[in-house]
Amino acid sequence: MAGAAAQFLDYVNQHREWSGWGVFALAVVETTPILSTLLISTPFIVGMGALVSTGQMDFLPIFLGAALGAVTGSTFAWWLGHHFGQAILGWRSVEEHPDWVRRANDGMNRWGVWAVGISHVFAPLTSLIFLVAGMTRVPFWRFQMANVPGALAWAYLIPKSGEWGGDLAQVLWAWLTTAQP
Repeated sequence: MAGAAAQFLDYVNQHREWSGWGVFALAVVETTPILSTLLISTPFIVGMGALVSTGQMDFLPIFLGAALGAVTGSTFAWWLGHHFGQAILGWRSVEEHPDWVRRANDGMNRWGVWAVGISHVFAPLTSLIFLVAGMTRVPFWRFQMANVPGALAWAYLIPKSGEWGGDLAQVLWAWLTTAQP
């Protein structure tokens, strides 16, 4: 994974003009059921934030790409749940994880539509919450009222955490290399 991450970040650094589209794709994958289990994209987005810390990238395209990608992927997941309903529970990839579905249902029952916004930021079950919201017939605009703020918070915090970590690493490195015995 570390080698793939380094190669990805090197590629992104060489093609900065496409960084917004790259993070858009990663965010769509992160918020789409099934795809989110095949590729955990959050570490890559954090890494892109670290490149912001070094001055190699701008934050705005990363933020915008992440926000649009998160809204797109989560809305697609909602649509799948809304369109296919309970039939989704028979899909092999969903059927293999009944505990995930139960936890997503529990989250929706406990928090209502706000589970959608919360799950963007606190999320092992992100994409399933969106799917369950569609399955339980949460109205589209009500879903979006929780989805968009959650996606914006996630799109800000995830790359920013990489940027803040990079800033901290630079400060620590400067302190360690200039410290006199």
